[in-house]
Amino acid sequence: MQSIKERTYAIEEAFLSPYACKSKDTKGRDSEEEPCLMRTEFQRDRDRIIYCKAFRRLKNKTQVFFSPEGDHYITRLTHTLDVSQIARSIARTLSLNEDLCEAIALGHDLGHTPFGHSGERILDKLAPEGFKHNVQSVRVVEVLEKDGKGLNLTKEVRDGILHHPKSGTPSTLEGKCVSLADRIAYINHDLDDAIRAGILSLNDVPKEVTAVLGNSSRERINSAISSIYRNSVGKNTVQMGSTVEKASETLREFMFDKVYFSKTAKGEEEKAERMITETYRYFIKFPENLPLTYRNLIEKYGKEQAVCDYLSSMTDRYAVYTFNKIFVPKGWTFIDENN
Repeated sequence: MQSIKERTYAIEEAFLSPYACKSKDTKGRDSEEEPCLMRTEFQRDRDRIIYCKAFRRLKNKTQVFFSPEGDHYITRLTHTLDVSQIARSIARTLSLNEDLCEAIALGHDLGHTPFGHSGERILDKLAPEGFKHNVQSVRVVEVLEKDGKGLNLTKEVRDGILHHPKSGTPSTLEGKCVSLADRIAYINHDLDDAIRAGILSLNDVPKEVTAVLGNSSRERINSAISSIYRNSVGKNTVQMGSTVEKASETLREFMFDKVYFSKTAKGEEEKAERMITETYRYFIKFPENLPLTYRNLIEKYGKEQAVCDYLSSMTDRYAVYTFNKIFVPKGWTFIDENN
């Protein structure tokens, strides 16, 4: 009798593109494991990521706005879900492996710092070897999760996580889907957040962008996915058409100028920099005060790496809590001597 996994293999063989990364062709894991009768290796990777601690922490990590008070701002978790959905939509139109796309997308930001890309820039300046969130995301799944055992993910998923930035070169088309989906997600939903916060209005968006991509998040995302389909279907590539790509890049540059590097954003980044810098210096000076999990990393990786591992794992509010615990004096309880 054919197992569920074997049935999945048969479906992929029959319906996926010849350029897709089929589940049965995975390059495997660093440590061999007993295979699952029901799930493919990429499906197992997806499940491992969803249930890991780093994934849960994404709900309290900044996407753009530090520790936003409103209920509807994008967090690192909702961004991750957006990327997953867009990547799967692209993969579906091109008959690529949706399970592999989903696993890469769900894991692509596991190593992100508190306070969004501001936190990443700050740690990059502090760490002797530099800091990049995509490299740290791979470190999370290879080393940090499960108390140093890692998740033992497949090579294809780790490759996609590592190479998801724009400058990356994923080895699979599914990895390229995630890389494009990441950019599509953040420029569009960050724009929605900026409008919601009153930093921008829709009329501020350059007309050459709206004329090509549309006026709403739904229209812009649909335009991007449709362009990828038209320019990639039946080919060994995943790419946008030049007109849509140019409009998307214009929108990205607009967001960096008006939102990411705006006076308001930079003012908050200065506060985050002082806080992260002092916390980093404290743990470098007193590594014995790191949690045991991170102290155990020092001998093999050095205290600078262990401190970066700890700080990058923090949520926004836990970073504030840790800073306050270390540097803000506790109040005294006064006795009323007149009673």
